[in-house]
Amino acid sequence: MNSSSNLETRSLLDELSTFNKGGIFDFGHPLVNRIAESFVKAAGIGAVQAVSREAYFTAIEGTGIDNTSGMPPEISAAKKHRLHGLRGETSSKSIEAMVKSTFQWGLAAGLYSGLTYGLKEARGAHDWKNSAVAGAITGATLALTSEDSSHEQIVECAITGAAISTAANLLTGIF
Repeated sequence: MNSSSNLETRSLLDELSTFNKGGIFDFGHPLVNRIAESFVKAAGIGAVQAVSREAYFTAIEGTGIDNTSGMPPEISAAKKHRLHGLRGETSSKSIEAMVKSTFQWGLAAGLYSGLTYGLKEARGAHDWKNSAVAGAITGATLALTSEDSSHEQIVECAITGAAISTAANLLTGIF
């Protein structure tokens, strides 16, 4: 069996199970490889999230059902916080908003991954402190990508990023 027919017979499950074993990129340095791979993987997730969210809201609006009755205000308010520019139509604003969302997911993953790797190499340890610093810097950076970021929002995002990444680090291996 030649290699081209072997590739044709691989299932999606086989592809997904080997996704993390080999690198997507080889730029010659593990830090650059890690940042690029994290960016691409998370950007893909961001694109799926943006499309799914917009499809949901478009479907709800199309049915004419009031989906806010009986729901807490913070959940029903999510409809008001849709991605700016995405309207369920093909336009340059919709595409721009989707690209921005995808970029933000990729930025978060690439930056966090690169920071944790760099801190591990610099400090010689991978611990909660690295996660806290990387999470705080990543959170603050993401806040800066929003169009109307305030000082308070930047600080809140930095604290949230540090808390989530520290918790994830401390809980690794428990579950």
